[in-house]
Amino acid sequence: MTETAGNETMNKADRCPAGKTYMELKRIDQKLTVCKVPDVSEIDMNADFCFIGKTDEEVSLVCQTDKTPQKTTAREDGWRGFRIQGILDFALIGILARLSGILAEHGIGIFAVSTFNTDYILVKEENFGRALEVLASEGYKVV
Repeated sequence: MTETAGNETMNKADRCPAGKTYMELKRIDQKLTVCKVPDVSEIDMNADFCFIGKTDEEVSLVCQTDKTPQKTTAREDGWRGFRIQGILDFALIGILARLSGILAEHGIGIFAVSTFNTDYILVKEENFGRALEVLASEGYKVV
């Protein structure tokens, strides 16, 4: 069975923990903020990047720094990110674990966000260039 990730077709057998076939990663140009908001009404839903997570304890928001609502209960600026290109099938296993493991081996912490289609990895701005270099050296195509 084959699946598409980015512009490449991959066989499931080719994807293994040792990772012989890698996916394409697309950098997100905007600077990002991770924050907690008391109310969703101030969130700019027209922004290019906006992720809301709501639980019984909080409403978290990842957004472009320049689109962060004025009223936040906690806020951390200085994030940059990239996404795994293509639509990831739910049957795929270990993609995020592999990426986060590579970055962890190099002392780079992450903040992960998953959507229906794919995964996003955020790193602190001071680690962004190094994170992309490390992943490129491991065979990932960074665009």
